[in-house]
Amino acid sequence: MTLSVLIVDDERPALDELEFLLRRDARVGRIRRAATAGEAAAALRAAPVDAAFLDIHMPGASGLELARALRQAGRSPALVFVTADEDRAIDAFELAATDYLLKPVREARLRTTIDRILAVAGSEPAEDEVVAVLASGAVRRVRRRDIRFVQAQGDYARLHTADGSHLLRATIGELAERWEAAGFVRIHRGFLVARSAVAELRLGRQPAVLVDGLELPVSRRLLPAVRERLGEGR
Repeated sequence: MTLSVLIVDDERPALDELEFLLRRDARVGRIRRAATAGEAAAALRAAPVDAAFLDIHMPGASGLELARALRQAGRSPALVFVTADEDRAIDAFELAATDYLLKPVREARLRTTIDRILAVAGSEPAEDEVVAVLASGAVRRVRRRDIRFVQAQGDYARLHTADGSHLLRATIGELAERWEAAGFVRIHRGFLVARSAVAELRLGRQPAVLVDGLELPVSRRLLPAVRERLGEGR
């Protein structure tokens, strides 16, 4: 597989250096350039790429803001952030970044990044999503398909999987909207469930769904929509 890439940086020397290093890797094909987030968005609308290397700090919209816009539009390539700011790694991986490179970029480290892009392209289903969470001081990746249910915790969401739970910096409302098409159902203001994880819908004075032996409440306001969604394809 030969990758097409877009590199985005408001500093011309940084663009030149990154392009030079990328061209030394035979797995990289077409390289396009942009100096701002606006230019990058326009370039991606004109022709998609396999991977985008984004500087974080740029005049106007930042690389992180561009990445969020691409994710929301559902047409994001593999994302790699290239920056001198190591403190933004968690923000980057929460956007499911494939990698995070510190300037000055070393050729050997860049080859590892290309390895990761190709590995993701070859192993992750296109319809799945990977989110990054902070666990024991390290960044851990969690596949959306492994999430059983989500519980609201203020401006955060706790993702429950078969092997534990993980805190994500996102609201449950954001996740409900983003993951609806992937089979997640909002059952309560505090809970979002994967339809495939629901063993039973219990009606009565307090409706609930059964997920992994746990009863999760269903709000009466949402009950008609929950019954309809859980009835689809079951």
